Amino acid sequence: MSSTSRPAPPLRLHKADGGTEFELASPRLIVAGYTGRDADAVARHIAELAAIGVPAPPAVPAFYELDPALLTTGPVVETDGAATSGEVEPVLIRHGGGCYLGVGSDHTDREQERRDIAAAKAACPKPLSPQVITLTASGDWDAITIEARVDGRAYQHGTLAALRDPADLLERLEDALGAIEEDLVVYAGTLPLLDGQFRPGQVWQVSLTTAPGTRLTHCYEVKRRGA
Repeated sequence: MSSTSRPAPPLRLHKADGGTEFELASPRLIVAGYTGRDADAVARHIAELAAIGVPAPPAVPAFYELDPALLTTGPVVETDGAATSGEVEPVLIRHGGGCYLGVGSDHTDREQERRDIAAAKAACPKPLSPQVITLTASGDWDAITIEARVDGRAYQHGTLAALRDPADLLERLEDALGAIEEDLVVYAGTLPLLDGQFRPGQVWQVSLTTAPGTRLTHCYEVKRRGA
């Protein structure tokens, strides 16, 4: 499914390890789900979600194509629902022959997720760090740490050793969706919640730290439309 019916403004990103900027104009936006390397753990997670009413994905990993206009590096996002929450994710970006890494949040409507996962993801903006690094400068993928905090409280923390590496994930993505020639942004999966419970909140901070010591962060505030 492609939802590129409305034009998205160019997204300006800064290369933290190169000092230059580039723009993404209407990239393909894919949110990947169930990207854990441990198949048994993924199956258990799907069963846990089913127990609270979240439908099983059509495939594992699952790939949800969304409107690129949902991408934002801004400090505020607006949602329609009250029961929304974020999830920290490494974000893979292909542009101009290069591959970059950022950190983002797959902010999702949790109430709607019980009926339709793709619609729940499409219901919320997708925050992304304005700074990225070249993927080759990120060091050992497994040693990269990501974390999320909501309203100042720890929410997620761990290394990317739990997730499929970029080459594996992108190969599976193109097997599922076909070759992608244009700019591409892929939210590459997330880690378990520290307390196992989705938590709505107002201020979210996500970060990614590489083994060489580069740290990418993004902070955003959630506001409900009409509130």
